[in-house]
Parts: sequence; C-alpha cells; structure tokens
Amino acid sequence: MFNLSTIEDTIRVPPHDLSLPLLDAIKAQIKNLFFDKVIKDLGLVISLYDIKSVEGGFVFPGDGAPTYKVEFRLVMFKPFVGEVLVGKLKKCDKSGLYLSLGFFDDIHVPEHLLQQPSKFDEEEKLWVWSYNETDMFMDLEEEVRFRVEHVKYPPIPIEQESNAKPFAPMEISV
Repeated sequence: MFNLSTIEDTIRVPPHDLSLPLLDAIKAQIKNLFFDKVIKDLGLVISLYDIKSVEGGFVFPGDGAPTYKVEFRLVMFKPFVGEVLVGKLKKCDKSGLYLSLGFFDDIHVPEHLLQQPSKFDEEEKLWVWSYNETDMFMDLEEEVRFRVEHVKYPPIPIEQESNAKPFAPMEISV
C-alpha cells in the first residue's frame, strides 16, 4: 500500500525562506510542491522520507532565489492489485458503494461486485445484502473490506461542467 519513490527535481527556494537552514527551506518547498498530490503511475504523496542529495544553489539572472538540484524520497500511497484494504462506507447509490480510507476517498465498488444477492433499498438509500433470509444493511460509516482490482490515473480534463463531480487524479476500482 505504501512505498518509497525516489524523485529528482529542481527546487527553487524563495527569498523569504533564505533565513531558514537550507534543508528546512528545501523541505518546505517539497511539501508545497508535492504533498497531497498524485504523481501519475507512482501514487498519492503522503510525506517526505529523506533528502539524498542537494546540489547547486544557482541564482538565475533576474531572479532573487537560488535553485537547487535535489534528490529525495517520498512515501507514496499506491495499493497493488489484489491487496485487501479496509475502508469506511461514505455514500451509496444505484451504481454501487463509495468508500474512504480517511486520507483517500476515490474508491468505488460497482453494484455487480457486491455480495449476492444484494439490492438497493430506495427508501433507506442503502444497499441490502440478503443472507440466510436476513436483510443486512450496509450502513454509512461502517468498515468494509475490499480487494483492489485496478488503480487508474485518468487524464486531466481540459474543460469540466459546473455540476460535474470534482476531478480525481487517481481512482481505485474494486
């Protein structure tokens, strides 16, 4: 679920951060640039693990900020196919369940992959699983175990309708 990824990037330290120790200023910029963002095929950035190297300190003409070539490792969230995770049920509709891990919310369980026989209860707006002639409701905020079938990185939309759901740069399908 979590792994380390080595990244090499050019980090610009703005003049207002030059009073900080160099590594603290670089860490602050890495946090601003990468934390809580998805890097395609690597996953969601959770935190900075360490800084392996810092080179440079060049100030380009017309700029008052030094630029450093930095190699660092990030802790990434990217579940592997077949991994079993535990999430909380956040929303239900006729298309299936929507789950959350707390820090990641773009998990969808389509209706055809729910336990059978299951049906959507229009009155309660919840899915119901019939087990041994007993109806078991899948309540909101309940823990749900699921197996990851696919991790997808959809292309960034150029235009988005005003009533469209927010764009998710990484989606987990069950």
